[in-house]
Amino acid sequence: MNSPRPKTFRQRILHAASWTLGGHGLSQVIRLVSNLVMTRLLIPEMFGVMAIVITMAMILSMFSDLGLPQNIVQSPRGEDPEFLDTAWVVQIVRGFVLCACMLLLSTGLHAANLAGALSATNVYSSPELPLVIAAYALSPLISGFQSTKMATAYRNFNQRRIFEIALISQVSGLAIMIFIGVTYRSIWALVAGALTSDLMTTALSHIMLRGRSNRFRYNKKVVSELFDFGKWVFASSALYMLTMSGDKLLLGSFVAADVLGFYVIASLFITAINGTLEKLFFNVSLPALSEIARNEPSRLREIYNKLCIPGDLILIFLTGFLFEAGHWVITLLYDPRYAPAGGMLDILALSLFAVRYEIARQAYTSLRLPHYGTLMSAVRFMSLCVMVPLTYYFGDTQGVIWGIALHPLAAVPVVYAFNAKLGLLNWRREVLVLLALPIGFLSGSAVNQLLAW
Repeated sequence: MNSPRPKTFRQRILHAASWTLGGHGLSQVIRLVSNLVMTRLLIPEMFGVMAIVITMAMILSMFSDLGLPQNIVQSPRGEDPEFLDTAWVVQIVRGFVLCACMLLLSTGLHAANLAGALSATNVYSSPELPLVIAAYALSPLISGFQSTKMATAYRNFNQRRIFEIALISQVSGLAIMIFIGVTYRSIWALVAGALTSDLMTTALSHIMLRGRSNRFRYNKKVVSELFDFGKWVFASSALYMLTMSGDKLLLGSFVAADVLGFYVIASLFITAINGTLEKLFFNVSLPALSEIARNEPSRLREIYNKLCIPGDLILIFLTGFLFEAGHWVITLLYDPRYAPAGGMLDILALSLFAVRYEIARQAYTSLRLPHYGTLMSAVRFMSLCVMVPLTYYFGDTQGVIWGIALHPLAAVPVVYAFNAKLGLLNWRREVLVLLALPIGFLSGSAVNQLLAW
C-alpha cells in the first residue's frame, strides 16, 4: 500500500489555519454563552473584580515570560529532548515563582485595605479582591506543569489536537462555573471555572498529545540559550501585556466597579476578535515564517505579504462595521443593565485597526529579532500611559474610552520602519486593503437602519 503523500507547505498552512479559526471561533462562542449566562447570575461588580485579578495574573505572567513556546517553534533544536526537558523545568520553576508573587500581592493589598490606604470608590478597595487573588495564584502553578508537547504541536502545525484539548478544558470549566453560579451566585464561580480549565489543559497536554513525555532534566547551555532569546521576549511580552491589560488597571483607578464591569463586557468582543487573529498569527504565521526563514529566506517577503492579506481585510472591515453598529451587539445580547457597554464597544472597535500589525511581531521572532517586537510594545505602552490619564482629565469616562481605542496607532510608524528595513514593506497592499474600511462602515450603517425599524 502506498503511503500518503506529505502535505505541501500551503496545505499545511491552510490545515492549521482552518483548525485554528474553527477551534478558536467555537471557543469564543462558548465564552460568549458563558458570559451571557453568568451576567444573569452575577452582578456587574463581580466582573470588575475578576477582571482586575485576571489582569494582574496576566501581567505578572508576561513579566516573567521567556518565550518558551516561541523558542521551541523557531529553534533548530525544537525537537531535541534535552532542550525540551530543560525548557519544561524552567517553566515549572516559573510557575512556582508566579504563585508566590500573587500571594505576596494579595497580602499587600489586604494590608493596604486594613490601613485605609485605598480609596473606597475604586475596585481595589473591594474586600473580596485579596482573597480572590490568593485563590487564583494556583493558576500559574498548574499551568507550569503543562507539557512542551503543546509547543511542538504548534511547530508541526498539529492544531487539531490543541483545539480538542482547549474545547474539553473550556467546557469543563464552564460546567463548574455555571453549577457554582446557580448554587451560590458568587464570584467564586468565576474562579473555580478558570482553575478547572487550567487543570484540564495541563493534564490533557500530557495525555492527548503524541510524543515523548517530559522528564526532569537541566542543562546549563540550554538554559543560557533559552534566556538569551527569552530576554527580549520577556521585555516584549511584559510591555505588550501591560498595554493590552493596563487599560483595565488604569481605568480601575479612575472609575467605580460597575463602570469597569461595563467596560469589561464591551472589551470582551474586541478581545475575542483580537485573540482570534493573534492566535492565528501565533499558530500559523510564526511556524510558517520560521520554517521559511530557516529553509528559504529569499521567499520571506512573499510569504509574509500573503499571510498579511486575510487578517488585514477582516480587521479593517470589522473596524468600520463595529464602529457604526457595535452597540447593537450589546442591545441584542444583554439585559438593559448593561446598555452603557454599547457605546463603549462602538469606540473600542477603532483599536482593531492596529491589531493587524501584530503579524509583524511573528516575522521579527522568526528572524530572531525579538527586540523589534519589544520596541513596538514599548511605544504602545508609553502611549497608553499618556493617553488614558490625559483623555480622562479632558473627557471623563467617554474621553478615556477614545484614548484606549486610539493609543495602539502610535506603534504603526515603528512597524513601517522595521518592515522597510527588512524588505517586508509593501505599500500597494497597505493602500488597497484600506478599501475594506468604508465597506465595513456602510455595512454597519445598513445594519443600523435595519435594526432601528
